[in-house]
Amino acid sequence: MLVSRVIKENRLIDSKSFNELPPLMKEAISDLFKLVEKETGNIIEKFENAIEKVAKFHNINREKIYEYIDKETLEQLGEK
Repeated sequence: MLVSRVIKENRLIDSKSFNELPPLMKEAISDLFKLVEKETGNIIEKFENAIEKVAKFHNINREKIYEYIDKETLEQLGEK
């Protein structure tokens, strides 16, 4: 089995927006969704808390994560 196939099969998100991200951002976004799935409570609070933790852990500006989320949302809605 090809390594690229294994990586692609285990990818959390398979979209143009995600695929265009640099490796560090891909890792951060994957971590973001894993954190959101683990936490309980209000989805908005879970997402905000996860963004804070991931941005701090990966030393990434929160705004970059929000920009990705906006871009991904538009892509998934078919508006871009």
